[in-house]
Amino acid sequence: PFKPAHCMFIYNITIKIAPEIHQQWLAWMGDEHITAMLATGKFTRHQLLRLREVDDSDGPTYALQLFAESKADYNAFKTVHEAAFLQTQRATWGEKMLSFSTLMEIVH
Repeated sequence: PFKPAHCMFIYNITIKIAPEIHQQWLAWMGDEHITAMLATGKFTRHQLLRLREVDDSDGPTYALQLFAESKADYNAFKTVHEAAFLQTQRATWGEKMLSFSTLMEIVH
């Protein structure tokens, strides 16, 4: 079976944004949030994607993907850092931003 030369995990966060905060949220993601997540040292890179061919009538949907070299890096982020990021997110955007996360492993 195919085995990648080097295993990598993607912490995927799917986010729905209320239309009235869309532009401010995008600026916050680029100027603050993503930089702070990368500064934890648990992720090597990221990509922010906008979902297309979905119902945007109640706001756009994005996926933030953060790449971790190992499951241990991901676990350390979840244990040490995630709660603070979620608290900041709630304090900043409240109910105008809804999100859920999944862990994916690159297999090919």
